[in-house]
Amino acid sequence: MATQNQAGRGRSIGSAVATGLGLMRARLARGSRRRRQEDILLELLGQLTLMTEEIHRANLIQQYRLTLDQMDRAIDDPALADAGSTLTGIPVAKRRQMIFVNREYGNLLMAHRVGVCDWDELLGHLRVLCRNKLFAEYWDRTIEHRRSLPADSTEARVGAVVDVMIEELGDDPEEWWIVGPGDTPR
Repeated sequence: MATQNQAGRGRSIGSAVATGLGLMRARLARGSRRRRQEDILLELLGQLTLMTEEIHRANLIQQYRLTLDQMDRAIDDPALADAGSTLTGIPVAKRRQMIFVNREYGNLLMAHRVGVCDWDELLGHLRVLCRNKLFAEYWDRTIEHRRSLPADSTEARVGAVVDVMIEELGDDPEEWWIVGPGDTPR
């Protein structure tokens, strides 16, 4: 009888161990399945984030195209230029030039926003643009426009850099390639 008890206990212990191992395997399988699901979810979230950023860039580009279309119409038609411009008291030809200069600046800003050029490239292009006397006049005439921008916006940060560049160019126009802060973060 004692032998039967020991044999029965051995089977019970063996069954308990087998059952325990089976449960552990099931938990591990569920755990690895859960980890895999979490990994897939994180990957999908990353892809969704990239897609959202791409849609945002596409929307910026589309909005800029609409703006360019309006600027082109204003350049071609003085009546439309009057309707869309806050610059008063300037001849039609000068207004067209100011609109075109604004278009040039906006193009550089958009290139940076959508990732076509990085911060250093943007500064290089702006240094060249700041040498243009019409751009300097446009910049001076539109100072009030920039004051309403949120201080942490990209355009406000770029505007502050252009302010420094134009000021430094006024001091020494021959050293245009080194003017302005080069280390301002985006």
